[in-house]
Amino acid sequence: MKETIYTKISKSLQQTLLTGENIGRSISPGTVICLSGDLGSGKTALVQGIAKGLCVPAKYYITSPTYNIINQYPGKYPFFHADLYRINNSNELDDIGFYEILNSKNIVAIEWAEKLKNHISSSSININMQILDDTSRLITIKLYKDNLIDLKVL
Repeated sequence: MKETIYTKISKSLQQTLLTGENIGRSISPGTVICLSGDLGSGKTALVQGIAKGLCVPAKYYITSPTYNIINQYPGKYPFFHADLYRINNSNELDDIGFYEILNSKNIVAIEWAEKLKNHISSSSININMQILDDTSRLITIKLYKDNLIDLKVL
C-alpha cells in the first residue's frame, strides 16, 4: 500500500487551527483521523480547526472529551471527537458504541489513537503532533490512500 507523508511546521495556534480547518474542508464521510502526540502538542487545537472546516456551528466549543471519551457535533457531516487518553483496554469502548461510529459514514477524530492500533483501518489519516518550542509544532500527516485528503490545501 502506498504511503504518502506530508510535514508542516505550524508556528502558532492560528496556523494549527487553519491546518485543521483545511483538513475539515477536504475530507469526506467515513474518514477516520488518528491523532497522536504528547500532552499539549496541539491535537485538540487541530480538531477545533477540523470542526470549523466541517461547518460545526460556532456555538459548540470543541474541547477534548477526556472524561466523556466521545463527543458528537452537527455539521456538514456527523462529526465525532474521541479522546482515548483514559482508556486502558480497547474493550472499554464496546459498551459506548465506539466501533459502530468508526464503521459508519461519520467523520471521527481520535486523540491518542495509538491505543487502538489494531482496530483502526489502514485507510485512516494518521497525524502526529510534535512540540518544537512554546509556539511551534511539527505536524506529520501519513496517508495510505491518495484520495483521503487533498494535500495541496494544507
